[in-house]
Amino acid sequence: MTAENEPRPTQHQTKPHKKRFRTLSNIDIASIYTPEQLTDDAARYRDSLPGQYPFLRGVHEDMYRGRLWTMRQFAGFGSAEETNRRYKYLLEHGETGLSVAFDYPTLYGYDTDQPLARGEFGKCGVAISSLEDMEILFHDIPLKDITTSMTINGPAAIVWAMYIANAENQGIPKHLLGGTIQNDILKEYIAQKSYIFPPEPSMRLIVDTFEYGFKQVPSWNTISISGYHIREAGSTAVQELAFTLADGLEYVKAAMARGLAIDDFAPRLSFFFNAHNDFFEEIAKYRAARRIWAKEIKNLGAKHPRSQWLRFHTQTAGCTLTAQQPEINITRVTLQALAAVLGGTQSLHTNSMDEALALPSEKAVKIALRTQQIIAEESGVINTADPLGGSYYVEWLTDTMEDETYKYFDRITKLGGVIPAIEKGFFQREIAESAYRYQKEIDEKQRVIVGVNRYQSNEAPSIPLLRIDEKGEERQIQRLQHLRKTRDQAKTDATLATLRKAAEGTENLMPSLLACIHSYATLGETCGVLRDVFGEYREPAIY
Repeated sequence: MTAENEPRPTQHQTKPHKKRFRTLSNIDIASIYTPEQLTDDAARYRDSLPGQYPFLRGVHEDMYRGRLWTMRQFAGFGSAEETNRRYKYLLEHGETGLSVAFDYPTLYGYDTDQPLARGEFGKCGVAISSLEDMEILFHDIPLKDITTSMTINGPAAIVWAMYIANAENQGIPKHLLGGTIQNDILKEYIAQKSYIFPPEPSMRLIVDTFEYGFKQVPSWNTISISGYHIREAGSTAVQELAFTLADGLEYVKAAMARGLAIDDFAPRLSFFFNAHNDFFEEIAKYRAARRIWAKEIKNLGAKHPRSQWLRFHTQTAGCTLTAQQPEINITRVTLQALAAVLGGTQSLHTNSMDEALALPSEKAVKIALRTQQIIAEESGVINTADPLGGSYYVEWLTDTMEDETYKYFDRITKLGGVIPAIEKGFFQREIAESAYRYQKEIDEKQRVIVGVNRYQSNEAPSIPLLRIDEKGEERQIQRLQHLRKTRDQAKTDATLATLRKAAEGTENLMPSLLACIHSYATLGETCGVLRDVFGEYREPAIY
């Protein structure tokens, strides 16, 4: 036989190009999977169908054949006027839900003219200091016809009150409003750090929104329990899964301790996950999350199937975007978005290719939206529910991630629960160690990041970048000054005094917050009352 006719070496005869194959959570991966590697305990759930407990294969029987996921693009920059124009652009190009990013002063409950806020106007999101700003933000946008997601935590109840008040002023009944407030303060203590109040009053505010929501705004998701920022802070996929679900169960227990019936509020709980680079690990994460949540919420007494659903929004991983060769971020985002869809997400945001350099330009955000539309309309992955169900590897990895999650649950329980574990620095240390390990692997080229530690290019980025209007901050301050001069100050003072009295007691604060907002009290003024009553959180020294 001649050399050119000799058989090529088979795969098992070739030398592996890596010493170790593992997920981003450091789970070792075998070269092939068979039925023998699947656990007997998890197997009893594997034959369940989509729409059936424990919802491993999806919360809806027909999944995307019945309805596509909501296509969102996170947007918010500079002034309410600028962001309003971006929303209209996105809606014109096929977006089906809005997502609001707020600037850091807003996230911390400060008005734009507060000295601590100066220079931060509109840098990472839109500045919203009053009901007037909220009215401008959604001018000529039909609130009863779209859903809005707002990434806000410390002052979430106040900003939600602004949204509700704006709708009421337009004559739209509260029960017609749909959307989500993130409202996840435990994640802030763990990862993102945009907290305001200590844990106890923060949890009170969250339970207030649960109670007010199911009674007055029944189509609104009053919390989006967020693993996204835990992952962005450097956690593994397993840590994201475990810490997020632990937070969710803590909120449920807090609401039940208030006396709320679990089947009243649980159907409006939602989740927010990251879509990172390890394609199959991400899919397994979403599948495991549904199964764990269904079992745990049932154990707490939930009887209604909707209470047992884990419904979630997904955003592709901002931390994976590279400033080097930004165009190739389109490929990363496509793979991440595809994993989210195959994992059964109900809502999806795709990051833009330029976000490692600046807030996204119109061209970049349109490409990101078109990525979702191509997956939906051209890829064929929506044709059947959970198309990867039954894959030996996917099922094994789903089972493994569930097992690892319960190991974390045990550790958290031994520390006394979520809040004691936060106070002891447990979550923070776990995430810091994972982030360090991941970065070290990149620095030592044990993990390849295309364009960063391999396949580099010396070409400077040539894509257009968005520029923010530098004069927006002064215009915002002038608007605030005019608002304070023209509003009914006696009415504003009265509503703030009523809020103070309510905060000093035990009643639900949402009605008082709405009254303040309707009187055009600003975010900073309203939040200032709660700061006076509740105090501010100071993170303990843990390292």
